[in-house]
Amino acid sequence: MCRRWCARFPPPTQGDESMERTQAIELLRGLVAIPSLSHQEAEASAWLAQQMAASGYDRAFVDAAGNAVGETGPIDAVQTVVLLGHIDTVPGNIPVRIESTPAGDVLYGRGSVDAKGPLATFAAAVARVGGAWAHAHNIRFVVVGAVEEEAASSKGARFIRDRFDGVREPLPTACIIGEPSHWTRVTLGYKGRLLVEMEASQPMAHTAGPDAGVAVVAVEFWNWLSDYAAAFNAGRDKAFEQFQPSLRRLATFTDEEMHDHVVASSGIRLPLDFDVDRFAAELCAWASQRALGREAEMSQSPISNLTISQSPILPISNLQSPISPEHPTELAIPGSPTSITLRFSSYEPAWRSERSNPLVRSFLQGLKEVTPTEKLGFVLKTGTSDMNVVGPAWRCPVVAYGPGDSSLDHTPHEHLPLDDFWRAVLVLEQALRNLAS
Repeated sequence: MCRRWCARFPPPTQGDESMERTQAIELLRGLVAIPSLSHQEAEASAWLAQQMAASGYDRAFVDAAGNAVGETGPIDAVQTVVLLGHIDTVPGNIPVRIESTPAGDVLYGRGSVDAKGPLATFAAAVARVGGAWAHAHNIRFVVVGAVEEEAASSKGARFIRDRFDGVREPLPTACIIGEPSHWTRVTLGYKGRLLVEMEASQPMAHTAGPDAGVAVVAVEFWNWLSDYAAAFNAGRDKAFEQFQPSLRRLATFTDEEMHDHVVASSGIRLPLDFDVDRFAAELCAWASQRALGREAEMSQSPISNLTISQSPILPISNLQSPISPEHPTELAIPGSPTSITLRFSSYEPAWRSERSNPLVRSFLQGLKEVTPTEKLGFVLKTGTSDMNVVGPAWRCPVVAYGPGDSSLDHTPHEHLPLDDFWRAVLVLEQALRNLAS
């Protein structure tokens, strides 16, 4: 499957601790050179598993979800540390090349920053730690190149989360997520996410008639979300603490039964401890009142008063299933003349780790050992990552780490300074060694 890429980028030929700078860069370049859009990761996963096997890992394979997995250290170790990166990328053809700049060599290519750079950092750092050292210190390192992170399904991360469930395999003692934060920073938390789609329909009517066109419902939907955000965010100055909706799609069409439709989709970034069930109930109450012609009463009710107990019309219990990360759900509200359907999907709760835990201390010491003049920085991000998937389940110390400038994610200029990549490998190696003690 990966013969073409293996021939171009041969793996290291030595065993433990053979991953020096040249080999690490070749690992990175080879991985970036293999296209791996979400749902099309098989070739990259097979190639990376082969590289990890050749670099001295005790076990390396592609699992049932399609993840590339490399493990070193005893299976029954006292500590299990999962290094969870993702191997898929968004679309975009950026020719893979290394260019010289005044600041050093730079690798261009889709995924060099988000997030094959961090994943290659994981693979190289664990190879440098070595199996013999891991066995001697009774610690197991599990490197995962997860699939479908960019597709919002997080199929690979969910598979790994369920594998290490405390029954079939022990809960991890620590987890590192592979996302760019710069080699001198760790990310402590990510906001949550919820996708909401509103579809409204009503019989066709002449534009000169008394009824408003169905597109008006989309405007009202967006205005409701904006008002909800303004009320919720009052007194919340930090973006990480705010409810942040964005309008992703707005479209109208007419079906064969001569009904006009409008579809409005919103992506919402959620703060910590957000009550998603209450929010869904409030939105369902708005949709119920709108569909059943109670606009006047609705307009006089402030958002803060629309609670579950005060929403007798089609409350959240009428949804097909509770709001959960695993399954989308919807509520259809027939009305006259307007019917409304709400669809909720891709929910992930926000997650934040504390700064005071053994994993953070290991990074603090690791950076000091590699570059004594640098200080470790801490970041909170308004996006989401696989931290949102595994954090609530494992509840162990978890941070995200990886070289690269995250502002280059998904852009046509994505590139990674190779000096930063190598520094990140060395910092992570020291952090892993420190964590064992």
